[in-house]
Amino acid sequence: MRIFDFSLKVNGFAINEAKTALTQIQTKSNLEFEAYVETQKKAIISYHLEHNSFYKTLGKSIDFNDWNSVPIITKRHLQQPLEQRLSNGFTSKNVYVNKTSGSSGDPFIFAKDKWCHALTWAEIMNRFGWYGIDFNSSKQARFYGIPLDKKGYYKERLKDFFSNRFRFSVFDLSDNAFEVTLNKFKSTDFDYINGYTSSIVQFAKYLKRNNIILKSVCPSLKACIVTSEMLFDDDKRLLKTQFGLPIINEYGASELDLIAFQNPKDEWQVNSETLYVEILDENNMVLPYGEEGRVVITSLYNKAHPFIRYDIGDIGVLSEASTIRKPILKKLIGRTNSIVVLPSGKKAAGLTFYYITKSVIENDGNVSEFIVEQSLLDTFKISYVSKIGLSETEKTTIKTEVIRYLEPDITINFERVLKLKRSKSGKLQQFTSHLK
Repeated sequence: MRIFDFSLKVNGFAINEAKTALTQIQTKSNLEFEAYVETQKKAIISYHLEHNSFYKTLGKSIDFNDWNSVPIITKRHLQQPLEQRLSNGFTSKNVYVNKTSGSSGDPFIFAKDKWCHALTWAEIMNRFGWYGIDFNSSKQARFYGIPLDKKGYYKERLKDFFSNRFRFSVFDLSDNAFEVTLNKFKSTDFDYINGYTSSIVQFAKYLKRNNIILKSVCPSLKACIVTSEMLFDDDKRLLKTQFGLPIINEYGASELDLIAFQNPKDEWQVNSETLYVEILDENNMVLPYGEEGRVVITSLYNKAHPFIRYDIGDIGVLSEASTIRKPILKKLIGRTNSIVVLPSGKKAAGLTFYYITKSVIENDGNVSEFIVEQSLLDTFKISYVSKIGLSETEKTTIKTEVIRYLEPDITINFERVLKLKRSKSGKLQQFTSHLK
């Protein structure tokens, strides 16, 4: 029995029809595909201008012959009661409703109509299928958070059962917890790993310390898919070595869909079937392929709630090799609220700062995790978990490297902690700016 498909159908998501529709989109010729995208863009705008009072207010000046006249929607626009944002005929009772993680600092409740959400699952299942993963039969080792209240906890466990997955807690990353995790891999025929990057990396470090290759103790494993947090090149190499598996980078947003997924050619392929992804500059102008800017996304099928030219809050680059049919995400730099602003006025991606520091303090394996926070233009704090505290020599080396890559007159403070604070979902915010 195809339990996963069955569970979607029971909840009103027409997954079989959605898979068929996706196949029809994917088999279009290049010219047909370009026409399809343009038609769908205009169709979703027309729908919301006619049926959604929230979007009518935003889209008063839209010229259908000028895509740049379509307004940008930000998360701040959406921080009002859901009922005020739903299209005519939709209520919280007949749509899929969820809440964003709030990792950008602007959480809100969103909705998708059931056909749109079925297409989301069809897209996800299609991409995972590139690696021989079938949600109905493949066993998942899941590294995610879980609600700690009784109702939320058992709800997620029930979903895990129907989704053929076993969940490992990301709130305890101790060696004792990882020993239990390893024993589960020894006794279970898992097909793939999926979850938050930072917690999976910590498991790989545990395996390295104990000289264990995961594939050797769980031969059924086919792949590891990491999501929700930045995957650095050296972490990817570590995972590949200690797991003995292909390491696949996923980029998605719960309010939209799967945005990009690493294909077997090692390209970060953007979802062009159900989304339209643009890179914009500070003046909301579309940038050429290869240039860095804000990631702005249109959901081509969500009739319940408009996500049209929606600024997701990330900064990225589309490859020069991109086409309308096959956009390639060359680089995802980080969130727009994770930008380092320095005393000179210079700006840098927060993850650049993080990466410079990471290369120094994780060198000997003493520091297992750390985060960077900016409190003032010239003041940063590095909170870290380690076996022993950093020496003054190590701290000086870090300060020197940060100054060399960024600029002089920067203060770096250090705090050794037993455990880093994670969000309720279990995500680790690697860089945070507290500047207003």
